[in-house]
Amino acid sequence: MLGEAYGLYGHIRNNRIRSVFLLAGLFLLAYLLTFGVILIGYGMSSHHLTAEVWRETFRVFLIALPFVTAVTAVWVFIGYRFNVGLIGSMTGAAPATAADQPKLHRMLENLCISRGMATPRLMVLESDALNAFASGVNEKQFTITVTTGLIKTLDDREIEAVLAHELTHIRNGDVKLMIIAVVISGVISLVGELVFRMFLRGGIRSSSDDRKGGGAIVVILIGVALVVVSWVLAVVVRLSLSRSREYLADAGAVELTKNPDAMISALLKISGRADIEGVPSGVMDMCFENDPDDFADLFSTHPSITKRVQALVEKAGGRMPELPPHAPAMAQRPDLPSMVQASASWGRSRD
Repeated sequence: MLGEAYGLYGHIRNNRIRSVFLLAGLFLLAYLLTFGVILIGYGMSSHHLTAEVWRETFRVFLIALPFVTAVTAVWVFIGYRFNVGLIGSMTGAAPATAADQPKLHRMLENLCISRGMATPRLMVLESDALNAFASGVNEKQFTITVTTGLIKTLDDREIEAVLAHELTHIRNGDVKLMIIAVVISGVISLVGELVFRMFLRGGIRSSSDDRKGGGAIVVILIGVALVVVSWVLAVVVRLSLSRSREYLADAGAVELTKNPDAMISALLKISGRADIEGVPSGVMDMCFENDPDDFADLFSTHPSITKRVQALVEKAGGRMPELPPHAPAMAQRPDLPSMVQASASWGRSRD
C-alpha cells in the first residue's frame, strides 16, 4: 500500500512537470499564431515580392513579440483572478449554503478534514446531467460545482466518490493548470475563428485580384496553415492536460474514500448522461466526465468510462456491482464491455 502511494505521488509530480512544459508550449503557440496572422495580413495587402513579404513579416513579428507576451500574460491573469465568476456566469451555477445542501457540505468537510485541506465552496448547477467540476486557483477561490441531476441520481457513497475526485484535482494542482490552458487555447481558437470567418467572406479573392503571379496566394496559404497548426495544437495540448489526470483523480478519490466500488458505480451511472446543455466546451473539459462524441476516445478530453473502470478494477481492487435477478436486458453499447453494459443500464433503470 505504501509503495502504491509513493507511485501515485510520483505520477502526480511528473505530470505537473510535463504540464509546465505544455503550458510554456501554449505561449509558443500564441507566437506561432501571431506570426501566421501577420503573414496573412502582408500577403493580402502587400504588392511586394514574396521575399520582401517574409522580411517584413519577421520584422513586424519581432516588434510585436513583447506585446503578444504581455497581452497573453494579462489574459492569463484575468482568467487566473476571475475564473470562478466567469465560469459561474457561463454555467448559471448558484452558491449552495450548508442550509441548502447539508449532506453535501458534511461530506465535503469530512473529506477535507481527513487530508487537512481547506473546504472549497460548494455550488449547484440546475441540470438533469450527471456531472461535477472544480474551479479556482487558490484556497480563496476553490469551488466544487455539482449538478442537481447528480445529487438526485447518485447515492451518498457515489456522491462522496465524485466529490473526492474533484478534491483530488484541487489537491494535485490540476484545476489551476486546466484553467490557464483553457484560457490561452480559448484565445487562440477565437483568433483562428476570426481569420477563417474573414476568408469565408471572400477576403482572399478580393484582396488578390490585382496581385502579380501566385506568390501572394502561396504566402497567404502558408499563413493560414500556421494558424491551423496553432489552433489544432492548442486543442491537443488542452486534451493532454486533462486525460492522464482523470486516472490520477480517480485513484486519489479511492485513496480518500477507501471505496473503489463506489467510484466504479458512480462512473457507470454517469456514463452517457454527463453532457451539460449550454455549457462551453472548455468547462466540459474540466468536468468529472465529458462524454465523447462520434470520434470517441481519440478526440475526447477524458479517458473512456471503460478504461477508467478497468483501471479501478485492475489497480485499486474495485469490483463490478452485482445485478439483481430482475435486472432488464441490456442494449449493446460499443464503448463498454459486456460487464459494464449491464451495470450502467441497471443504474439508469433505477431512476
